[in-house]
Amino acid sequence: MVSLMEDCSMTKLSLAAEAVLDAYMNNCGWLDGPFEKDYRCAAAVLRAAADQVVPEFWHEEGDIYAETKHDVRADLLAIAAELEDNANHND
Repeated sequence: MVSLMEDCSMTKLSLAAEAVLDAYMNNCGWLDGPFEKDYRCAAAVLRAAADQVVPEFWHEEGDIYAETKHDVRADLLAIAAELEDNANHND
């Protein structure tokens, strides 16, 4: 997928972070597209999704997928942190 805007000053994002940002920007409801990439809002969406998939202090006895769920949460939060870090570097 091609990004809506190329920003030469931005730090190179991982493919995962770029995919999340592009999906957010392409589906946010603007007819003409956004003027700037919205890193913080995309990160907030990921954090909310992580909280819904596996709440921070979630634990259930006998859940054989608990470790996998926490790994997925950690991956989502890592992408969110990357997006927020990129936003801080572009301020």
